[in-house]
Parts: sequence; C-alpha cells; structure tokens
Amino acid sequence: MAKIHFYYGVMGSSKSAELGINAFNFERTGNKWIAIKPTTDDRDSKTDIVSRIGVKTKAMALKNLDKFNPKRGTQFILVDEVQFFSPADIDKLVYIADHSKITVVCYGLMIDSNQNIFPASKHLVEVGAELHRMDSVCEMDNCTRLATHHIRFDKDKNVIRDGQQVKVGADQYISVCRDHFNRLYGGEMVLKK
Repeated sequence: MAKIHFYYGVMGSSKSAELGINAFNFERTGNKWIAIKPTTDDRDSKTDIVSRIGVKTKAMALKNLDKFNPKRGTQFILVDEVQFFSPADIDKLVYIADHSKITVVCYGLMIDSNQNIFPASKHLVEVGAELHRMDSVCEMDNCTRLATHHIRFDKDKNVIRDGQQVKVGADQYISVCRDHFNRLYGGEMVLKK
C-alpha cells in the first residue's frame, strides 16, 4: 500500500522548493510523477509551482479533485499548497494512496494567521498522513527560535486579526516564533514601519 505524507511549515520554510527538488530527483531516476496545486494559488504562476528561491515545477492547477485521476503508471503525486483544497479532496488523495501504488506527498501550511487550522490540513492529520514538520527561523530581528506562526499585516504594518482565511501572497505576512506571535497579535509590540 502506498503512503500519504504531509510536509508542513510556516511560509518561507522551503516547502515548494522541496517539492521541486523531489520532482527533479524523480525525473532524474525515471520515476513517473505529477504535480498539482489549487487554482487559489496564483501568486507567481497560474500553472507552475514557483518557490521563493526560484525553483519552478510544472503542475496542473485544479479547482478541486472531483475529476482528478492520475495517468496510468504514475508513482508519485506531489501536491503544493494543500491547505487550499477541501477535506473531500483529501479523501480523494487518501483513496488514491490506499488503492494504488501511488505515493501522495502534500506540502502546505498547518495554520492560518489567526491560529486556526486549515480544514484540509486538519483532515490530513485525521486520516493519518505521515507528518513532517519543515523548520524555519523566526523572522524578527535577532530571534533564533523556531518559526511556528504567521503574522498577517496591512500596508501600514498593522497586524490583521480577522477576515478571510485565504489571502495569497508573501508580502503581507511574516513567519514568527510563538512568543513573537503572542506579543504582536496581542498588541504588546508592533512591527517596524
């Protein structure tokens, strides 16, 4: 039986770059793979997966996985920004992993900028995906702690504490440790203008 994996981390923890590296290595070794991403993720490309360091991977952009069926012979499905899919889409990936020889490898965020777990990420945990945390360091000056949260802010660097869960873009977020998240989110400190 194939497996389903979930590589999760904060923004900037090299999830999309890791996906691209895996795709490159699969290609190099003759393994058949396909990469998919949700249409919600149109930050750098409507179809390609593009990491912040410039690693680009060809992908299919899908609104949902209702009609998704991997080509015969596929050995790996690489899923970027998995948090933007639905729990029903996760069920489809689990079905594929459980009823074929395809390994499904998902990459994405666990929580949003209000500490709420994304429904698809939650469902990956519920269905027993093998979890792999991708570490990154807090982006606040001189902090060397593990980044575990995201702070969303407006053009004036004011912390946004409500609103829609899905807002694509790297320029309105900073990845921080739990202590800095609590202090910024609680209003004890502010982001530098």
